[in-house]
Amino acid sequence: MTADLAPNIIFIVADDLGYADLGCYGGRAPVSPVLDALAAGGLRLTQGYANSPVCSPTRFALMTGRYQYRLRGAAEEPINVKDRGNPTLGLPPEHPTLPSLLKASGYRTALFGKWHLGYPPTFGPLLSGYDAYFGPMAGGVDYFTHCDGRGIHDLWSGHELRPESGYLTDLISRRAVDYVRDAAGEGEGGETPPFFLSLHYTAPHWPWESRDDEAVAQQVKDSLFHLRGGNIRTYQRMIHHMDEGIGHIVDALKVTGQLDNTLIVFTSDNGGERFSDSWPLVGGKMDLTEGGIRVPWIAHWPAVIAAGGVSEQPCMTMDWSATMLDAAQVAAHADYPLDGVSLMPLLRDATHRFPRPMYWRMNHRNQRALRDGDWKYLQVDSNEYLFDIMCDERERANRASCEPERLAQMREAWMAWNDGMPPIPSGANVSTGYSLRDMPQR
Repeated sequence: MTADLAPNIIFIVADDLGYADLGCYGGRAPVSPVLDALAAGGLRLTQGYANSPVCSPTRFALMTGRYQYRLRGAAEEPINVKDRGNPTLGLPPEHPTLPSLLKASGYRTALFGKWHLGYPPTFGPLLSGYDAYFGPMAGGVDYFTHCDGRGIHDLWSGHELRPESGYLTDLISRRAVDYVRDAAGEGEGGETPPFFLSLHYTAPHWPWESRDDEAVAQQVKDSLFHLRGGNIRTYQRMIHHMDEGIGHIVDALKVTGQLDNTLIVFTSDNGGERFSDSWPLVGGKMDLTEGGIRVPWIAHWPAVIAAGGVSEQPCMTMDWSATMLDAAQVAAHADYPLDGVSLMPLLRDATHRFPRPMYWRMNHRNQRALRDGDWKYLQVDSNEYLFDIMCDERERANRASCEPERLAQMREAWMAWNDGMPPIPSGANVSTGYSLRDMPQR
């Protein structure tokens, strides 16, 4: 595809956003007018899933377009701040990635926001295909001090630490706006190269700090989990700040004439946490129940996607990676075939359907899941479940005892898939952050 036809791509990933937090997914507060408008002007998917119910494993999948289980670092649930400097736990620079493949085909590439795929000098965005980077490397940082869970400053420009004052969500948004404006300028030879922008917000991940809560930064400096604070209203304002920033980016695309041929994708890395709304789904972050893995999915591309589309096609994070490569007419590396499936036919026709079995596993609570068609096989601890998701998305009516053949077939399918993946290493870490002693079970 020639540079003047190749689409710009903006991949927006929220952090720990619940399925029903946005207005267009039934949200109970007016927090997302910009994202709601993008959904109305494009495609909203109601059966979109994250590759994992926790941060960094999903990010391995979106970067590679492959099941995260293939890489050692993704066995961590998630990568922890104590892993800083670990030469094993991260995204190997030699592994082809979505940005590296696009960059090789002529795209400008940038990541503004959360990385969470290992620390320099062994790992980092500039080693995995991005030309530019601004944001935190860790899984969680304070929005004002930009320090991680150990109190270490963690705001980077490229692979250099960069102290900068301001509310992190706004800093990320401003960088993106500037990047979009700069991208409208001419490249070498009079051509304007397309860009791929990963915009990976930390919002609405803890600590619970809105733009007006700078004083809270001192209260949480010893524990970013913020177990003794936060509330729904602060959480909703955090989402709204993110939505405002996305609005400024959309405005920059309009002003520079780039909106029509820019594919904007919005999703979350996993389901919601303490203050999120996932109705009618059950569970959240760390769970393979629907509330932990089903997330908002929005796609907007006026040149290709008709306005007002809604799709019930099941799909997962790494399918976006395959879709973006397909949209740019860039092939995957022959030695690293994609597990993701391109959704380009769906973007052109919201009524398009295709079979899409999807598999998950978690070290945490020995969880496993398979979604195939309307049905979902689930195991939590030693308990097995079978749900007709299209009839019972709240996962309350266990059909395992009355459909033993279907249960056995789906269990066997999961086992066969799992046999094709590396086993979970014995030293893999599970970090839940809090327990029933901190709050009742959801």
